[in-house]
Amino acid sequence: MRKLSTRRRHPLAGLLVLLTGLVVAGGLYAAFAPKPAEAEAVTSRDIEAGRDLFIIGCASCHGTNAEGIETQRGNVYGPSLIGVGAASVDFQVGTGRMPLAQAGVQAPDKRLAYSEEETRQLAAYVASLAPGPAIPGEEYTDIDDADVDDIREGGELFRTNCTACHNSVGAGGAMPGGKYAPDIRDVTPVHMAEAMITGPQQMPVFSDEVISPEEKRNIIAYVDQLNSQPEYGGFGGGSLGPVVDGMFTFVIGIGGLVGFAIWIGAHGARVKKR
Repeated sequence: MRKLSTRRRHPLAGLLVLLTGLVVAGGLYAAFAPKPAEAEAVTSRDIEAGRDLFIIGCASCHGTNAEGIETQRGNVYGPSLIGVGAASVDFQVGTGRMPLAQAGVQAPDKRLAYSEEETRQLAAYVASLAPGPAIPGEEYTDIDDADVDDIREGGELFRTNCTACHNSVGAGGAMPGGKYAPDIRDVTPVHMAEAMITGPQQMPVFSDEVISPEEKRNIIAYVDQLNSQPEYGGFGGGSLGPVVDGMFTFVIGIGGLVGFAIWIGAHGARVKKR
């Protein structure tokens, strides 16, 4: 005991205890800490292939080095892509919005110009230029295990943050300046997550500090279950709400009254032939 007590008073005893504690704490953290979602490995070959595709199909608008192109009037012909990340490229190219067919107030989704592999290579090249949002992993998109409470929370978040533009059932709607919020009911979970993370066009950015990855997943689960939701009350009219209701009221209701008035006029006593 006396020998042990003497060693505890050694000048290096405190340092040894500190190092031991750090090693033990680090080992426990490595063993029990949650593992992050592993993204698909990107190789230098993918980046080189992506640059070749970029030079051919994208550089005419976005510049040879993705720095963007300005017109002589100072307008942006093609914005800079430095720092937009792989998520933005995967959304824009993976939904067919890019390459842009013609200049307009909004890029519509259309038939894909690049394969899945080519889209991944383009995203890898742009991501190599500067740090930016990565393609979302399963923490955003794995909706298979979402329960009733998750979907209910997703519905509340959707009605609070999304219905002003996308309609209460995700059917989309018109916006000022010729723009519109697209129908999102058939959009893949990855693209929905990418849209929330990157904020394409007039859509605001919902960072993970504003809406957490789990909450984004719940929103996606809610939108997904809308695809199987029945049309309550008969014909849904595209789920566009009072716009469709007003159209049917005008066409059928007012149109029927006009037709009835014409019939009365045609069969009135004063117009009958003698």
